[in-house]
Amino acid sequence: MARHWIGVATQDHITAAVSGGFVQLGHGRHSEVAALSQGDLIAFYATRERMGAGPSVQAFTALARITSDLPVKVDQGGGFHPFRHGARFAELAEPAPIRPLLERLALTQGRGKAWGMALRRSLIGVTQDDFAVIARAMGVTPSL
Repeated sequence: MARHWIGVATQDHITAAVSGGFVQLGHGRHSEVAALSQGDLIAFYATRERMGAGPSVQAFTALARITSDLPVKVDQGGGFHPFRHGARFAELAEPAPIRPLLERLALTQGRGKAWGMALRRSLIGVTQDDFAVIARAMGVTPSL
């Protein structure tokens, strides 16, 4: 049975993942992507435009289904060898700002101004209902 996730990254990293058809989390740490399984669904939450720079985004900007069995180690150059899973991204997903969803998501409900604490890790398991709220806000069928 598919599990549901939120991946947290900067928008430039999410854009690279979408164009490359992969999921890479936590700076490519194996432990992050190894938690994912083929068929799992993941919504990407963009914190800011670029790592350590650029304006805040605070929106869900991509949705994907994991397509590979196991993560693979790739050579990204410069001695960097991150782990990745293959993924099929929803083509028609529209960005969905998180603020209108805060009280609709079990993940952030009732947290008030501290809602961001729920999104401090690079991979977060969420309920099927939370994933559906995010997908619908992005204009995508929750099953992808």
